[in-house]
Amino acid sequence: MEFGWSAEEEAFRAELLAFADANLPAGWTTRIPGEEPYSDFTVEFCRKLGAKGWLAPHWPEAYGGGGDVSPWRFTILSEELWAMGEPRGSQYMNTNWIGPAIIAAGTEDQKRRFLPPIAAGEALWCQGFSEPGAGSDLGAMSTKAVRDGDDYVITGEKVWTSYAGKAHHCFLLARTGDPAGEGQGISIFLVPMDAPGVSVAPIPSMLDIHVIHHLKFDAARVSAANRLGPENGAWPIVREALVNERVGAPRHIRAARVLDQVVAAAKAADRLEDRALAAAGEARAVCLAARALVHKVRQMGAGGRDPGALAYLARAAVVDAERAVADVAADLAGPEDLTSGSVTDGEFRTALIAGLGGGSYETQLNLVARLWLKLPKAA
Repeated sequence: MEFGWSAEEEAFRAELLAFADANLPAGWTTRIPGEEPYSDFTVEFCRKLGAKGWLAPHWPEAYGGGGDVSPWRFTILSEELWAMGEPRGSQYMNTNWIGPAIIAAGTEDQKRRFLPPIAAGEALWCQGFSEPGAGSDLGAMSTKAVRDGDDYVITGEKVWTSYAGKAHHCFLLARTGDPAGEGQGISIFLVPMDAPGVSVAPIPSMLDIHVIHHLKFDAARVSAANRLGPENGAWPIVREALVNERVGAPRHIRAARVLDQVVAAAKAADRLEDRALAAAGEARAVCLAARALVHKVRQMGAGGRDPGALAYLARAAVVDAERAVADVAADLAGPEDLTSGSVTDGEFRTALIAGLGGGSYETQLNLVARLWLKLPKAA
C-alpha cells in the first residue's frame, strides 16, 4: 500500500501543532509523553478543540462535528495528541466510539441530546462492560435491566471502569432477555451517572496514571428513551463500536516517541551497545507495523468495509509496540531510570494499561485465532 498525506492533511497537522503550542503549558509538546488523567485542564482544552470543530471532525455537522467524511483528519488529531501525552484525557473515547455508536443506532432525539455536548467537550462518559464474574466475556454478564412501564430497573455491578468518577453518563450493557436468544439477550443503556441507585468507588491499583472504578446499580431506574437500539439488540452495535475502540488509541505513536528519547539518552550516556541497538530497531519496526495496521482498519471502515479480524490484529500489534518499547527502556535504563516516576517506570505502566484497556491482549489473540486463522474455539 502506497501511503502519503495530502497537502490539505499536512496543512491541518501544522495548524493543529501550532494550536497545541499556543494552548498547552510550556514544554508540554516536547516532554516525554505519558497518559494525561482527567483534570480541569483536559476539560478546558477539549472545549477549545470543540469550538474549532476539531474534537469530532469526523462527525456530521448537524451533531456538532466537523463534517469530514475522510477518517484521516481524526487520525492525525489522535496521533499528534497521543504523541504529546493525550491532553484530551478521556474525551478520545467519547469521540472515537461512543459518539459514533449513537450516530449509528440512536434515535434522532438521542443524537440531539447526547452528541452536541460531546462534540463541544462538555460531556464525559464511561463504559460499563466488565463485571466481577465476567471480564472480557461479555456474554457472561449478569447485570439485569427489567422493563417497568416507561423505565428499566437496572441491578448489577461493573468493574475496571475508567473515568467513572467524573463521568456524566455510562454506556452500559445489561441483560434484558434470554442468554441463549437473539443477541444473547443484551441491550445498551445510556445511563445518567447521577441517577438514584448508581454509585461509584475507585479501585486501588498500581496504575496511578489511570484510575479505575467499581460501579453498582441498585435498582437504578432509567428511562426507556435512553435505551440505544432495540431491546436485546446490543451485539451488532457493540461489534462496530469495538472496532473503533480497538484502533482508537494510537499508543504506538507515543511508544515510538518514548523509544526515540530513551535511545538518545542511552547514546548520550554511552550505554547504547549493538545488542540494545538491534532491540531498539525491532521495537521501532513493531511500532511502524502497528501504525500500518491501524491505518488499514481506518481505511476499510471509511470505505464501508468491515475490517473483521484485522481490527483485533491491529489492537494486538499496538500492545506489542508498547511492550517492546518498555523492554528496550528497561534494558537501556541507568539506575536513575528504575525509580518510580521515571521514563522506564511510566512506560511499563502504560504497557500494562495497553494490554488491559479496550479488551485484554489475550482476548484479541483469541479473536484473531478464531476469525483470522479459523481455529476452533477452545472448550
